[in-house]
Amino acid sequence: MNNEFSGFTVGVLSLQGGFAEHTRALERLGVKVVAVRRPAHLEGLDGIILPGGESTTMSKLLELGGLLQPLQEAIAAGLPAFGTCAGLILLADEVLDTRADAHSLHSLDISVRRNAFGRQKDSFETTLQFGHRGRQVEAVFIRAPQVERVGDDVVVLSTLADGTVVAVRSGHVMGCSFHPELTSDDGVHEYFLRELVVPAA
Repeated sequence: MNNEFSGFTVGVLSLQGGFAEHTRALERLGVKVVAVRRPAHLEGLDGIILPGGESTTMSKLLELGGLLQPLQEAIAAGLPAFGTCAGLILLADEVLDTRADAHSLHSLDISVRRNAFGRQKDSFETTLQFGHRGRQVEAVFIRAPQVERVGDDVVVLSTLADGTVVAVRSGHVMGCSFHPELTSDDGVHEYFLRELVVPAA
């Protein structure tokens, strides 16, 4: 087990989707994990991960559970946040091809298009250059969203070979189109912890 991050507590939004896989990745890195299902679970966190799943379902569950506004306020106040696939959609300022009643946290100045990479049968795996150091990471794309616009303060962390943006960061918030938690490569989670969570502590 990695002891570098043993003093940190990271929440994983656990309403729907791949929260168990993110939990395992964080635990491999030595982090204490809190399953976030209610506003009270946000207290004492050093960061939070919004997993993949079904973004419109997640947004509805956030609203029903009274978690939507507290989570948005916590991130706006500086809580480091990392969203994967549906989590990226939830963090985006603008979501294309979504339901009219879907909610967004407006935490990243980007526009994303839901399911831009096709259906489940169009899923694929690849290796990407990630972050400012160009680390190679394994990435799984499943009904993934595509980043179509990035704001002036948004840094692109990774692209596909054709230039399609698949990972971004703006200050203490980051997101990716793919599922790093579905691989044994914890490089993206490690980046989140080292670059966003640790400096904010």
